Amino acid sequence: MTPETPMLVQAGFVHLQSGATAAALPPAALADFPAFAASWDGMPLDQHMADGGRYRRRRHAVLSARAGMPGLVREADAPHWQARDHNPLNGGIQRHFEPIPRAITASAGFAGIADWARQAFDAADPGQDWHIEAHQFRIEAAPDAAGRPTPEGMHRDGVDWVLVLLVRRENVDEGVTEIATPDGTRLGAFTLTEPLDAVLLDDHRILHGVTPVVPHDASRPAWRDVLVLTFRRRA
Repeated sequence: MTPETPMLVQAGFVHLQSGATAAALPPAALADFPAFAASWDGMPLDQHMADGGRYRRRRHAVLSARAGMPGLVREADAPHWQARDHNPLNGGIQRHFEPIPRAITASAGFAGIADWARQAFDAADPGQDWHIEAHQFRIEAAPDAAGRPTPEGMHRDGVDWVLVLLVRRENVDEGVTEIATPDGTRLGAFTLTEPLDAVLLDDHRILHGVTPVVPHDASRPAWRDVLVLTFRRRA
């Protein structure tokens, strides 16, 4: 059982500040984190934004894990799909994104974070084979156009478990993470501000969303980088 497990099982989510996350990661992951964070630079625009927005950059990878076997396996690249019930803005279609380079998912930074998330979810939901999807997101903000981390609003991802981990905030304000039950009852709100601030959540019990980000200094580029890992039980 990981330190996060009791709260994750009881409340359906855990908000961790960077120090707690860092304490759970192996030294090699922490040493590699600056290089891992730099891999967010140069990502292509998300071409599937039904609102016409050009504020999101994104890459994607598919992985798997077998119960009782260590490590994650990189699978063949495949499109990302969500039901419209879970994503009324962009759901209902196969969305093809540029793959995350395999060197990144093989890196110590990614592997350490993914293994830690898997341990937390294994402890809360033991004995599962996992289908895992990794998403690199960069949300850009401009003086005349806020960046929208969750343009679909409060939502479920349509999986079993989710990790959202902040990689970097550059010159942005706002971006408040909001947590609620499926009936809309608000459970909390907090802002991921430091690299490695994170939230783990039970996607069946928790809705989540993030308010738009705006530039702090309108004369400078502004963005918010996050890693999202989703875990779904394999049949």
